[in-house]
Amino acid sequence: MSTAPHPPVRRPARVAYATCRGVEDVERLPVLAALARLGVHAEAVFWNDPAVDWAGYDLVLVRSVWDYILHHREFLAWTRRVSALTRLANSARVLERNTDKTYLRELAAAGLPVVPTLWVAPDDPLDAVAAVDWPELVVKPTVSSGARDTVRTTDRAAALAQVAALTAAGRTAMVQPYLAMVEDEGETSLLYLGGEFSHAVRRGPMLGGGFADAAREPDADQLALAERVLAAAAEPGELLYARVDLVRLPDGAPALIELELTEPRLFLDLCPGGPERLAAAAVALLPGNSRPRPGVSPV
Repeated sequence: MSTAPHPPVRRPARVAYATCRGVEDVERLPVLAALARLGVHAEAVFWNDPAVDWAGYDLVLVRSVWDYILHHREFLAWTRRVSALTRLANSARVLERNTDKTYLRELAAAGLPVVPTLWVAPDDPLDAVAAVDWPELVVKPTVSSGARDTVRTTDRAAALAQVAALTAAGRTAMVQPYLAMVEDEGETSLLYLGGEFSHAVRRGPMLGGGFADAAREPDADQLALAERVLAAAAEPGELLYARVDLVRLPDGAPALIELELTEPRLFLDLCPGGPERLAAAAVALLPGNSRPRPGVSPV
């Protein structure tokens, strides 16, 4: 008596939520729970843990890898290595470009409105820093996050000293005007999940006191600019998540201050169904799934 072979047992899809040691990531547990409800085995994994078998995951979701700025070259090498083994989101190509803020210079050259920026590379003269007529300056390195190594000052000597310190360490510095409007209107962050607009947030100033982050309805000109920025920064369908940070210039026009495609907080707690939206968009990237499944209609 012959028996038909049993069909292979399909294992649940496996997703790694890439994070780092010593951080408090309020979005991690809700996203892992949302993935579990979709039948996915998901777990938090340190991105630089040498014992991890990245090939054992169907998708590596890059999230709270906030120490990458201290290990930039190692991090980029890790993205390339993981990409050769499995699906990485966002992609290694996107992460390599986005982890150095000189991408703002490229977007400005493409005709997009970007907050005015003076770029000072190692060995560049510092004369231009002293010549800018902005009353208050912000100086920061191009590889940085969370205002690390960032100075806000009205003192030209202090600004020059910070630029000199950064460039002496082999880093490129960027000098921008401090926009006082962020203390009133705040920054507007537009969040995209699975290539679709999800929600927006009013954010208080990082440099100094301010107000609590809160949900915000973006204006039409802000939405239009965010769409233009994303179209210039990535190929269609390339981004699992994106955060477009905008401010208004003194003339009222919106301008890009930062495009977060690496490890941004997505403010999922300020969006009803936010973790479920990200989880559904991530599941759409798994083998056998061909199109985005946002799960919840955009607000």
